[in-house]
Amino acid sequence: MNAGSTTNGAWDGAGRRIHMQEVGTRDGLQVEARFVPTPQKIALVDALSKAGMAKIEVTSFVSPKAIPQLADGEIVLREIERAPGVIYSALVPNVRGAERAIDARADEMNLVMSASESHNLSNLRMTRDQSFAALSQVNAIARQAGVAVNVSLSCSFGCPMEGDVPFQTVLDWCGRYVGELGAHAVTLCDTTGMAYPTQVAKLTRAFRERWPDIELTLHFHNTRGMGLANVLAAIDAGADRFDASLGGIGGCPYAPGATGNVCSEEIAHALALMGYDTGVDLARLIEASNRLPALIGHDTPSQIVKAGRRLDLHPVPDDFDIIRERALARAP
Repeated sequence: MNAGSTTNGAWDGAGRRIHMQEVGTRDGLQVEARFVPTPQKIALVDALSKAGMAKIEVTSFVSPKAIPQLADGEIVLREIERAPGVIYSALVPNVRGAERAIDARADEMNLVMSASESHNLSNLRMTRDQSFAALSQVNAIARQAGVAVNVSLSCSFGCPMEGDVPFQTVLDWCGRYVGELGAHAVTLCDTTGMAYPTQVAKLTRAFRERWPDIELTLHFHNTRGMGLANVLAAIDAGADRFDASLGGIGGCPYAPGATGNVCSEEIAHALALMGYDTGVDLARLIEASNRLPALIGHDTPSQIVKAGRRLDLHPVPDDFDIIRERALARAP
């Protein structure tokens, strides 16, 4: 499927639906040193709901000692205002995390492992087979509780220690998620921003051909400035779900100095200009993003917050009339 047709040089999404999924409240906040107060986290999730995000990864149920920023996950997930049609997800690493997520009424559990053995050992302290066995236990608990499961495969587009990860390795693990776990959704993650457009298109097409009925999400980082290009390549190859982070916050410890995830308002802004239907109220999304610097104590990468939308116009200079009169006076 092509993303759209060109008319007068502009890409036309022709109203095609693209689902924007927010991960800033988990993937973004978890790397922030300043603790964001619980009421502010709740207010931020509520603002994202009102902005029309299709899914929000609200928090993570890892050990509070490991990520103190998200120690209030249960409270946040219980006290947010749930908007009809929005999926409220939580990252779940183990059985205890699954129990906490169920108790806090998560709509979906996001389970994570890596396509790369080196990254999985470094990040999760387990081999990939050990991770899969642990995820199987969590999956069983989720199914018993009637909670949907999404499986995220880190380093699907490259490993910072091993380099390229073979496509077949990625597809084989996806096959186990779908076939053995019965996952309804899979996320292919560009964990350290190593993806590039032609690679993205090839892997997206391969996944869609094998599992056309499984929800596929693409999770890109903008580490090397190719985030938006990768989103467009994935759309052209048939993808319609993308993770993004408010303000572009986030990052990865294995990519020092890297920027965060692709920026929610930047992607929504670009796709709207190209005619895609994201369901996002961009003004509300930008308003939510404007809250971040005060909450986290520093500026964010968002270019839309810095420069405004394409047609956020500026007033003419105060002496514009005088300039015009002088110019006209010089006219032949």
